[in-house]
Amino acid sequence: MQYERCGRSGVMLPKVSLGMWHNFGSVDPYERSREIVRFAFDHGVTHLDLANNYGPAYGSAEETLGHLMDDDFKPYRDELFISTKAGYDMWPGPYGDWGSRKYLMASLDQSLKRMHLDYVDLFYSHRYDPHTPLEETLQALVDIVRQGKALYVGISNWPLEPLKFGIDYLKQHDTPLLIYQGKLNMLHQEPIQQGILQCCQEAGVGFIAFSPLAQGMLTDRYLNGIPKDSRMSKGKFLREEMLTPELLQQLRQWNEEAQQKGESLAEMALAWILQQKGVTSVLVGASSTEQLARNLRCVDAQAPER
Repeated sequence: MQYERCGRSGVMLPKVSLGMWHNFGSVDPYERSREIVRFAFDHGVTHLDLANNYGPAYGSAEETLGHLMDDDFKPYRDELFISTKAGYDMWPGPYGDWGSRKYLMASLDQSLKRMHLDYVDLFYSHRYDPHTPLEETLQALVDIVRQGKALYVGISNWPLEPLKFGIDYLKQHDTPLLIYQGKLNMLHQEPIQQGILQCCQEAGVGFIAFSPLAQGMLTDRYLNGIPKDSRMSKGKFLREEMLTPELLQQLRQWNEEAQQKGESLAEMALAWILQQKGVTSVLVGASSTEQLARNLRCVDAQAPER
């Protein structure tokens, strides 16, 4: 594994980090989750990324990590960089969503209990809240660090102007923003187009990309039809109408280019992200160790000619 410095911090992150959004919830076999995380750690993937509502069910991915800490990883806690988040829907009522101080602090306390941890390395505001004063959300992040419940803070899914405000506020309060997490892939380049990646780079803030394979579209999974067991067939995050004839033609062209280099489309797509200036790491999910092993090869893959 290769490691990259996260902005202007002392933190080094693996170029490939493990995202636990899917495949680690209560509906998934624990032994398979355990096998994947152990494989990741054994291959240098030291960063595990979670959020309060990852599962399903909500909170169950963090519970899985708690079991893993007890069973395997407590002796290696200082070799891991663990993150979690709050900002999306988590529990009923007015205090289990968005960006209030009450929600962020209560959510992190719950997350630490589920993960059997005293602190997380990184805590994120998971999304921009247009109804809560930015100062309230950001001061909650500052105070969470001061309380020792997180070592660093991050921001995810914030627009450019609030992000700039957040960078300045956190710097002024001696809790510099470590990293921004945004959706970035060959089909979704808004962080580049909107100036977010450039802003992070200029401010010394790291950037980590989620959904790097566009929910599987940037793999060979949909090149010859829609498998019955695929995410697209279920229609929740991916819908069949998204796979237009024009997009399918582009995917097949990229796949051919990757094959000519002796790579898979997924490897090439991940390599494209890692070669964008300012990107620290890319978050990959995995439903098997074989899939994770294939994706780890992206560190040595070539980006497409564009």
